[in-house]
Amino acid sequence: MTKLSLLNGRLLDSGDGTSSTSDVFIAEGRVVALRQPPEGFVADQVFDIEGAVVSPGFIDLSVHLREPGFEHKATIASESNAAVKGGVTTLCCSPETAPPCDTPAVIELIREKAELAARSKVIPIGALTQGLQGESLSEMYALKGAGCQVVSNGMRAVANPLIWRRALEYAATYDLLVVVRPMDPWLAGSGTVHEGSVATRLGLPGIPPSAETVAVAQILALVEEIGTRVHFSCLSTCRAAAMIGAARRNGLPVSSDVAAHSLHLTEEAIEGFDPIAHVLPPFRTFADRDGLRQAVADGMIQAICSDHQPHEEDAKADVFAATEPGISGLETLLSLTLDLVDKGRLSLVRALTCLTSGPASVLGIETGRIVVGGVADLCVFDPRANWQVGEQTWISRGRNTPFWGETMRGKVLLTLVNGKVVYRDSDPR
Repeated sequence: MTKLSLLNGRLLDSGDGTSSTSDVFIAEGRVVALRQPPEGFVADQVFDIEGAVVSPGFIDLSVHLREPGFEHKATIASESNAAVKGGVTTLCCSPETAPPCDTPAVIELIREKAELAARSKVIPIGALTQGLQGESLSEMYALKGAGCQVVSNGMRAVANPLIWRRALEYAATYDLLVVVRPMDPWLAGSGTVHEGSVATRLGLPGIPPSAETVAVAQILALVEEIGTRVHFSCLSTCRAAAMIGAARRNGLPVSSDVAAHSLHLTEEAIEGFDPIAHVLPPFRTFADRDGLRQAVADGMIQAICSDHQPHEEDAKADVFAATEPGISGLETLLSLTLDLVDKGRLSLVRALTCLTSGPASVLGIETGRIVVGGVADLCVFDPRANWQVGEQTWISRGRNTPFWGETMRGKVLLTLVNGKVVYRDSDPR
């Protein structure tokens, strides 16, 4: 394997909050030394990255890769390329494929496709229920045997609280992490946007904040009885974040994340019936957005994800309520997070913690840190460099981003997975 030297970078390890100018030396897929090379070390490739930040590779807890079954939207290969361009070295892919990820065979197919792509690492999330129908439990024992450590029903509803209880009990038996996207289907109904003044003015059916908080309260009550490890994904209300934060302080094994776009956009993004702003959970109020930002800063929310959902053009070419929800977000994840640093909402260390060691701790994996002997999954980026979201820079098959045409700050120069350069910008220093 290639030996690499990264020279004169600003080494930032969110795991211990340290920041210093340092060289990084890589061999056999691992970091073999910091600051000084090992005796006799001769690099095959040398990168002088003066002024750039060397960070652990980003870990994205919510990504829809679309394959198998929805290759007209995107593929594992196309979105893995987008991931490494955005500095994401590990991603968790949704079980909402066709067929759903409810058998070892589908898990193995996703892994094989990811290995062929040879870009980011892919962690398949297994289906909580058979066919994601929300009625009969999946064979979690078989999924665990296939190497699956995480299960979820994705954005699909579970039929009733009893099935939730049985599912959490089953998952706890095999120490599986359960990912929950909290939205009570009966309170949400046919809603498509936040229930508020903008929805009323536009005449769109709304989803009340209680659709999220009621779902969170239900799962927290079950976790208190059963003890299952649960991660709440893509929160949209500051009230839900506070509830989960209180549960953590009381010792419950729960965690949460928020999509980067929910830390920037509000219900006003749907003005003009813009279908690009059709997302689930919906964009909510300024108070919720600011409350979620504070929850991230305070550590109540452990991770920031992209909630990447690429779509073909036709999926957004209809009246608002008939369009498919979701935003393509892998490539803007870093820039949107760094924007919160520029606005003084987060420190750089806290921002990178939410992209690296925070999600790593949720998953219980060894990456997310830069340590001698650790896996060399790294991202090198220039926090001051600008780039424009557009055809010349975009890699994902999904163009459905509300930030199209905007100039963003924070550019990935190099991405390494297992010590191998899998992405290199045209200006890698």
